[in-house]
Amino acid sequence: MTRDLPLVFETFLERLSQSIDEADFRDAMAEAAGRLDLISFAYLSLPARPSGKPRLISNYPPRWTRQYLENQYEKLDPVILRARNGGCPFHWGSNLGGDKMSPAQQQLFDEAAQFSICCGLTIPIVDLRGRIAAVTFAADEPRPVFLRVAERYEQALQLMAACFHRCVRRKLPSDRTVDGISLTSREYECLRWAARGNSAWVTGRILGIKPRTIAFHLDNAKKKLGVRTQNQAIALLGSEGSSIL
Repeated sequence: MTRDLPLVFETFLERLSQSIDEADFRDAMAEAAGRLDLISFAYLSLPARPSGKPRLISNYPPRWTRQYLENQYEKLDPVILRARNGGCPFHWGSNLGGDKMSPAQQQLFDEAAQFSICCGLTIPIVDLRGRIAAVTFAADEPRPVFLRVAERYEQALQLMAACFHRCVRRKLPSDRTVDGISLTSREYECLRWAARGNSAWVTGRILGIKPRTIAFHLDNAKKKLGVRTQNQAIALLGSEGSSIL
């Protein structure tokens, strides 16, 4: 595997800039991590509201990620509980919680081990908006090559995690509500690109759809929001405190 870190990072940033959905983001991180001999990763972003759902982008086995989300394991996972406090990256294993680990937490670790997720390096993220997330690079056991790579590239992995989080937050908003009105993902996405000053033609090039389709989604958004102009819709989007950058 290549260890040309500048090239890996530059390629990773380029992939992020071109990503438009979760699959794109997953593949971008999986490719970059794989070139550093880190096979498994997971990005978990916690919801801003108690009633919200976390976002999980990962190349872990789908059965495990589905099981994790269905059981709401993010609420008791010792790794995530520690990451909630921010701070420096940390290594973990089955003994992370020590004697204080509850039976439910021990069960979580046992279940994860069945999918070859036994240890890892987790990078906590608390952004300027107070949103909490974590990026974990995991392994089936603390092999020397994994520990060596995780230690050698820790700072680079922190930067990759921060860039990943920022791009996901910017391109894949979890809350598509504007002025109390729920928009479809396409309506919200087109409105956000319009708020950045992009024409329907430019937005169409970015999203890979025709300008008239962009106009269709923007018209639907305006109707739902009860406004007549695109600028009025953009103003409502801005009043929600949504990031349009």
